[in-house]
Amino acid sequence: MDRTSPLGAFLKARRARLSPDDVGLPRYGDRRRVPGLRREEVALLAGVSAGYYTRLEQGQQGNASPEVLDALARALHLAPAERDHLHDLSPTTGHRTRPATSGGAEKVSADLRTLLTTMAAHVPALVVGRRNDVLAWNRTGHALLAAHLDFAAPEAPGTRPNLSRLVFLDAPTRALYRDWPAKARAVVGNLRILTARNPGDTHLAALITELTALSQEFTSMWDSHTVAPCGRDVHTLSHPAVGELTVTQQTFDVPKEPHQSLVTFTAEPDSPSAVALEALKFRGRIVDAPVACAPTP
Repeated sequence: MDRTSPLGAFLKARRARLSPDDVGLPRYGDRRRVPGLRREEVALLAGVSAGYYTRLEQGQQGNASPEVLDALARALHLAPAERDHLHDLSPTTGHRTRPATSGGAEKVSADLRTLLTTMAAHVPALVVGRRNDVLAWNRTGHALLAAHLDFAAPEAPGTRPNLSRLVFLDAPTRALYRDWPAKARAVVGNLRILTARNPGDTHLAALITELTALSQEFTSMWDSHTVAPCGRDVHTLSHPAVGELTVTQQTFDVPKEPHQSLVTFTAEPDSPSAVALEALKFRGRIVDAPVACAPTP
């Protein structure tokens, strides 16, 4: 875990990845003991005093205005998602207002469950909560990602699969992704965003502590302070039932549930991956068949 404040640790990590050449500053032939920009160079580029920036990075400065944060984002060449993350890390919350979190168990609405069931005939899908817990999935989503787990596992908070935990600590999930490092980095980047937006979530903090203790790979990726919001990703999967297929994963915010996301998986029409996905959907329908045809006691 970070020894400085989250904001300071992020600033330090981001200045370490830049050189004077990257930002148009002269080197004057100097030798640097550590890679990256010096604090005073970042301060110069952002238009703040070196002392102010040093206090901010060391967690000794109480707050920073949105204007200062934007100036630092420009100085450090932050991508839009990284700039938003910088504001999320600020004690003043910058220009964004965090939606309130609830300490209670997360629930999926009846309408969303109906949508998941309806989508099952065509699109594998699942609903993910504010800590990357699977709150619900349809049969094909379960068959695609985690057929080795109980389909009913998301129904109770104590048994809900956590996607971050699965990627790092579950062998079948790790074997599923052909490019596991890329998937793992994306998971860590999303966790960075979740922790910044929910700084008081003790369960999320406990998840980070667990992954740090049990996975050196997670620790290394976490220390890089990568920020990667969920959106659209393409993954090649080595599925134990239908073989290799390439799917496009898309993540959508759920209306009226700001901490829930709908995650879908599709394949290019008429491609070998689409054929494999169709076979997987058929397997999902077979699973449902005994339930539909069960005799009445």
